[in-house]
Amino acid sequence: MTFTNPLWVTFVLYILAMVLIGFIAYRATKNFDDYILGGRSLGSYVTALSAGASDMSGWLLLGLPGAIFVSGLSESWIAIGLIIGAWLNWQFVAGRLRVHTEHNHNALTLPDYFTHRFEDKSRLLRIFSALVILVFFTIYCASGVVAGARLFETTFGLPYDTALWVGAAATILYVFVGGFLAVSWTDTVQATLMIFALLITPLFVVLALGDFGAAMDTIAMQDPANFDMFRGLSFIAIISLLGWGLGYFGQPHILVRFMAASSVKAIPNARRIGMTWMILCLGGAVAVGFFGIAYFADHPDVAGPVTANGERVFMELVKILFNPWVAGVILSGVLAAVMSTLSAQLLVSSSALTQDFYKSFLRKHASQTELVWVGRAMVLMIALIAIGIAYNPESKVLGLVSYAWAGFGAAFGPVVLISVLWKRMTRNGALAGMLVGAITVVVWKNFIGLGLYEIIPGFILGSLAIVVFSLLDKEPNAAIQERFDVAEKEYQDAHI
Repeated sequence: MTFTNPLWVTFVLYILAMVLIGFIAYRATKNFDDYILGGRSLGSYVTALSAGASDMSGWLLLGLPGAIFVSGLSESWIAIGLIIGAWLNWQFVAGRLRVHTEHNHNALTLPDYFTHRFEDKSRLLRIFSALVILVFFTIYCASGVVAGARLFETTFGLPYDTALWVGAAATILYVFVGGFLAVSWTDTVQATLMIFALLITPLFVVLALGDFGAAMDTIAMQDPANFDMFRGLSFIAIISLLGWGLGYFGQPHILVRFMAASSVKAIPNARRIGMTWMILCLGGAVAVGFFGIAYFADHPDVAGPVTANGERVFMELVKILFNPWVAGVILSGVLAAVMSTLSAQLLVSSSALTQDFYKSFLRKHASQTELVWVGRAMVLMIALIAIGIAYNPESKVLGLVSYAWAGFGAAFGPVVLISVLWKRMTRNGALAGMLVGAITVVVWKNFIGLGLYEIIPGFILGSLAIVVFSLLDKEPNAAIQERFDVAEKEYQDAHI
């Protein structure tokens, strides 16, 4: 494939645009608060779309359409669970977390928030939560690097080793230079590109098949069970798929978007924008896979790549149905999905190292400029570790992404949710909830299983541990309770 090929040209222009946004954000980054939280300046639109884009990785355009293409609508339960979980997160956590982090020493990271919310002088909450973030996000980042490499490898025929560096370099550059504002602004562009790709592609597939009725008839002729939402699924399997939604309460790269909103008043509008975007994107992804069944049944001569790997269904349909220049723009949506999630995870990991280890334990009085440059160095270090892991794409570590989602969801989810809803929660309750949630995920995954996704028992037992240990503990001091009341009043006043 030559460098004058439309796909190459559009991908290169897209990457250059993202890097340019990074340099514009660099000019707006004055201190460390700006670098890791954007100075709490995000409006509703950017808050919503950056939260959505950082959440939805390449899975949205590759994994989900591929699963629907192979197994039909029974694979859509996970999308339903994610929609429910995301809505609950926006509804109960987003606005409250925005005000609580501000009232608790203007906390910039989740470990920062936990430490100040419970006045944890032992700093155990900070250390444990920062370690959880670093371990799980390094795995996440490695999976993002692999996804980017696979995209360049399959689209342009690059050797895997070369594709690895090409895919990672642009993301690393704009995060390194522009920090949180670069990540949020590029996420907004990427989210727009993703929704465009996922709405236009199924429409063109249906038009290529004749009409909606013809497409549905062809799918039914292939296998009527494609329409069966319950095909091959037990009750436990459905609950496990829906359980993915619980993970939202504990994902640091999503929660930090709520913390960065310009004010709590921006959250309701952001929720409406974010949920509309999410429902349309997930619906489009399901439609791509579903109507792809009909298209490749009618065109078996071009079905080879998707028969070999169902996850190629989106990319193959785009390359077949669109002009190469338009296809280049749409396929940039896959790159957007990969880059948006990877960039968010790199930045949260850098924040944990810089704010929660370097500043808290090594250099308490470090200048803002020093912290920004340490943050940049941490982005580079974590990215290089992730690339090192990704050099072996078959590494078992990369199979742990669902494990990492469950780990965050169970370790942080109950703590975040209950900490913004219950004044009586204590430091020991928070620590017990984190430990029980995390340990349950590990034990359940490795020794119990029963076909149930480990986030569900982890979340339930973590929540119970918080309540039990908080009630066994003495009540939080007057200052903690007063801060909680002030934050809750500000939240309620904003929602009258």
